[in-house]
Amino acid sequence: MARHQDQPGHPVTPRRPYATPEQLATWTGQPAPAGAERLLARAGEDIDSALLTAVYPVDEDGDPIEPTIATALADATCAQVEYQLAAGDDGTGAGGQWDSVSIGPVSLSGRSPRTATTGVDLAPRADRALRRAGLTPGRVIAW
Repeated sequence: MARHQDQPGHPVTPRRPYATPEQLATWTGQPAPAGAERLLARAGEDIDSALLTAVYPVDEDGDPIEPTIATALADATCAQVEYQLAAGDDGTGAGGQWDSVSIGPVSLSGRSPRTATTGVDLAPRADRALRRAGLTPGRVIAW
């Protein structure tokens, strides 16, 4: 069972981040930014929010057991950080999508974040990584 489905009253043990600064650098093709650990931790919280109904096997620390799931979570986390940085967000959610952008004949203005039903502005590439791994959309299983 995934970490975020622990029973009420049972403390959730801190887990390793889904991705490392080295994985982020590989993902973006750029050196990891200052504060990468914090950005990855916050992006991991976004990924956890997107996976509230996901079920996958974890070890005693709550980390995914299956390598394909671990890879998908790392990819989604890196994609989330990349997306937030490109949008001018520092991981707090305070940064906007755009306020005024012009590219050739296309002009965008205002702020209209794409917030999923989870309340998270999930990066499209993060969403695709989770979907490819079969982690979203989630499902509820009777125990």
